[in-house]
Amino acid sequence: MKKKSEKKTQAEELRAQLATVSTVILSTFQGITVEQDTKLRRTVEAAGGHYQVVKNTVAERAAAGTPAEGLLKNLKGTNSIAFTTADPVALAKILTKVAKDVPAFQFRAGWVEGRVISIQEIAQLAQLPGKDELLSKIMFLINAPAQRIATALAALPRNLAVVTSEAVKGGKFSAGSPAAQSAPAETAPAPEAAQ
Repeated sequence: MKKKSEKKTQAEELRAQLATVSTVILSTFQGITVEQDTKLRRTVEAAGGHYQVVKNTVAERAAAGTPAEGLLKNLKGTNSIAFTTADPVALAKILTKVAKDVPAFQFRAGWVEGRVISIQEIAQLAQLPGKDELLSKIMFLINAPAQRIATALAALPRNLAVVTSEAVKGGKFSAGSPAAQSAPAETAPAPEAAQ
């Protein structure tokens, strides 16, 4: 059992973290094995978040004066929190996957960008595309018109070369063509006129 000073220190550390987060998801952890808990922690940390089991009183004291205060007030039962300052969608996706794999892990509520959200909204958040996926889609949309312009501009000389090549193959520019015979006739009398 932790001493009062240890709980106070833990609450202060948690308060410092909660003051800067954009997303907090409250869940239960009862019935989760140590192996599953360790895997969950590592996965959340790999996504830039934090996961920890908290005492209700410590969580309530830590949340006092932070944006997550409404979420962590009057807690009952065994609780854990996952939070991040990064992408809320990535955290929701990880926790939703864990909830599917481990039935004992259940959501209670969440707080995203200043708003308390329900369990259903956490599931909806997990279905959204992540930050990296959205950025890649935006970059594709920005790049697509420029790519089309570059393709069209590159096609002009290529098409001219193809048309010219086909004209040469078809005899359009040869000495035997009517256009080629009339051109020397027009230029030939000019030297005679000079005499």
